[in-house]
Amino acid sequence: MEVYYTHKAVEQLESLPNPIQKRIAKKMRFYANQKEPRRFAKRLAEPRGGEFRFRIGDYRVIFDIIGKKIFILAIKKRDEAYDYN
Repeated sequence: MEVYYTHKAVEQLESLPNPIQKRIAKKMRFYANQKEPRRFAKRLAEPRGGEFRFRIGDYRVIFDIIGKKIFILAIKKRDEAYDYN
């Protein structure tokens, strides 16, 4: 699968410390190389900003899958990830 980041997700990723950026990028490459990456994800109860999320340490990567593409919509710290205001 290919991974695409929205402009917002790129900004959020770039605002994180470098070691965390690398950890998230490495994990996303791992997920993209899996036959079914959704098995590592959790479906969101209120999918207003994306249908699934990956947990990477204290961060949540909110995403959708369309065909063979993973679209990263947001990268947030756990305590901010589910705030829909």
